[in-house]
Amino acid sequence: MVRTFLRTSAALALAAVIGGAPALADPMGMFGSAVSGANAAIKNAENTQAKRGDRVAQVPPVTQQPVGGPRPLGLPTGFTYTADLSIAYPFGNIGSFGKAWPPGGTDIVAGYGFNPTTRFVANFYQLQHYPVGFNSGQVPLFLPSAFPITPGVNPSCVDLSGASSPTCAGIKPPIDVTTKDSFILLNFEKLFTLGNFKGRSLPIVITPTYVSRWSHVAASNGNGDVVGFVDSTGVPHTDIHTRTAQYYSLAVTLPFLKTPKMFGTFTVAPTWLVHLAGITQQNHAQLYQILYLEYTPTKTMRIFFEPQSSRDYLPADFYAQHLPAYFLGISQGVGKIGFIQLVLNSGGPTNYSPYGVKQLNCFALPCSSNTLPQVGGLKATQLQIQFGIGSPSVIQF
Repeated sequence: MVRTFLRTSAALALAAVIGGAPALADPMGMFGSAVSGANAAIKNAENTQAKRGDRVAQVPPVTQQPVGGPRPLGLPTGFTYTADLSIAYPFGNIGSFGKAWPPGGTDIVAGYGFNPTTRFVANFYQLQHYPVGFNSGQVPLFLPSAFPITPGVNPSCVDLSGASSPTCAGIKPPIDVTTKDSFILLNFEKLFTLGNFKGRSLPIVITPTYVSRWSHVAASNGNGDVVGFVDSTGVPHTDIHTRTAQYYSLAVTLPFLKTPKMFGTFTVAPTWLVHLAGITQQNHAQLYQILYLEYTPTKTMRIFFEPQSSRDYLPADFYAQHLPAYFLGISQGVGKIGFIQLVLNSGGPTNYSPYGVKQLNCFALPCSSNTLPQVGGLKATQLQIQFGIGSPSVIQF
């Protein structure tokens, strides 16, 4: 009976773990559209300067522009849009649910450029992923003090890997750790030129940004991203929207590399929460840093690498996550306005450890209905595949 009780409680606790896991698994930056728009503006401005001088040979291959509007001298002017469908494949240790393809997502970007230096952009993005490190093997199971200790029957740990061991019973429930994040971003892009260096001005783009995000967690039973978890002090929470938040940001992007086939920019973006939510206790300015490197071997292809250092607030965090991540990908134009893009991205917080489930906490008997997980940092790695029209964004969150 006790063995069955533990087996049942552990299986249900595994489902609850999913709630804590996505709350700390967010390697994606929030400023893909801001960086993409700024990069396009700076590249166009630099190309225009080169064409006006005697350095036509320095102009890199022509890259796709968003659909609509004339060919810009800086920011795209008039009405422009980009749309794509994306799917993803996960990598790494994602629990016993298996490496199934997560549900697909949709990305839509619509902008209006008033002139080559001023533009407003509205963005809707979706990201599907599994968190690597969800299944952390054997973890402690904390039971109420009144629960009798029976050696070999109620062990002090639970095996989340599904394999039997001398100390833990093998538990093999299907574990669906699917998470689907949705984002709305509103960007105001402004292109400036600063001074002169060797006869050329320095273009920079300043992008005030508003971000609103929400999620669907597979284990929420239709309740969005409301899932139970235990914070680092041992206090349980069962009514928090773990992945819903809003942010203000001010991104500044400037170039540092320009050759016939290479292009590079650096972005810094101080960011604040619109308001505190969940268990978040701080709202200091957090500094996002994004490095973008691009190689264009042909007129229709680009290869890019984008490492970043993010500071992300979520309602299940006492303080901001420190999230180093990278995005590595290739984009191929198809026809006049189509594209296919592959992006491998990975990252995880360095200030939440260890990765995975720390422990399962049974607060009252029966544990089958009163067990919640406590998690450390979680890392997500996946390959995003996008099919669309327009100019693909490098980061799809």
